Amino acid sequence: MRLRHPDGTAVHLGYCSNVHQAEDLDGVLAQLADHAEPVRERLGVDRLGIGLWLARDVVTRLTSEPGDLQRLKDELHARGLETVTLNAFPYAGFHREVVKKDVYLPDWADEARLGHTLDCARVLAALLPDDAERGSVSTLPLAWRTPWPPDRADTARRALDRLAAGLTTIESDTGRRVRVGFEPEPGCVVETTVQAVRELRGLDPELLGVCLDACHLAVQFEEPGSALRRLAEAGLPVVKLQASCAVEAAAPADPTARAALRRLAEPRFLHQTRTAARWPDREKHTAAEQGDPEVRGVDDLPDALDGGLPTDIGPWRVHFHAPLHADPEPPLRTTADQLGQVLAGLVGGPSADCDHIEVETYTWSVLPEPPTDLPGGIAAELAWARDRLTGLGLRDDQR
Repeated sequence: MRLRHPDGTAVHLGYCSNVHQAEDLDGVLAQLADHAEPVRERLGVDRLGIGLWLARDVVTRLTSEPGDLQRLKDELHARGLETVTLNAFPYAGFHREVVKKDVYLPDWADEARLGHTLDCARVLAALLPDDAERGSVSTLPLAWRTPWPPDRADTARRALDRLAAGLTTIESDTGRRVRVGFEPEPGCVVETTVQAVRELRGLDPELLGVCLDACHLAVQFEEPGSALRRLAEAGLPVVKLQASCAVEAAAPADPTARAALRRLAEPRFLHQTRTAARWPDREKHTAAEQGDPEVRGVDDLPDALDGGLPTDIGPWRVHFHAPLHADPEPPLRTTADQLGQVLAGLVGGPSADCDHIEVETYTWSVLPEPPTDLPGGIAAELAWARDRLTGLGLRDDQR
């Protein structure tokens, strides 16, 4: 879907296909028919954005077989779909029985990560609609935090210089600009916007920036307005927003809350969990006066439930991407309010030039009760996001 600012500038809203399992091109094409087109039809729109996740083998095939790349482009067009962004964070095997920390491999100290990201950018340059201003590719925030010795950090930084050079070449060859956004995530070398400024400052802002995931921001208890201002002041553009919600337990010692959390502690994905003290007089002070809360955390939800995280400091927030429009099992709730603040900051704040918004709830299949109507659920999420964006003053050209 395309929304527009009052001045006519387009904002692309879509959903990420990493919710679907596919490791080959035929599987990707089947996703478009079985899920993406039905989502578009449920929304009643002529054109729907889909942010593709393409496993490494698929990207290799598309870069080596021009006919297959054209086949994908034709299929998108025929089904009323468009792609302005790729999710290049997972490399392969994103729906294996156990993924956990393997999702961070290869990292940015590995030559394979640079090659994959540039290949994704080449594929996206070919898939971009003719009237799209630019494309975006999201990637991991350098690496999982350990091991990350100085020599690997230096190798990664040199890779980012080569990434910018490669993106410049792609733009010269194709006439299409593709930007890459590094996605801060709990537990990684870059897990907060503070660390993003420290590690990524000085990159070419025309080509490199941040992919802001609202779930990750909430898990780290970052205040949205302060985070967006921090990035803007450092010259780090928000290349892309992943519209997502974390799960929150307001009273993590409550047996009912713990039982509901236990049902979310599934074996496939990593569910980093954090807690932070509440400000007793939050309503009386600005975010700047409050300062940053002291955040404590563990790497996975089972660790928290087994005693690794205090229950008497404040609420727990869990890196479990919850559907935007639906409440989780009571007494749990989501961080939808924080997502609303992020959207407001992107529409009218210091990062108002962010033009790619991607709903990224990849966890539908590992919910305690997986949906029987996945296209209906994704359509409801997109409608939720669209309604909040139009409520902030954007215009929906398809309504």
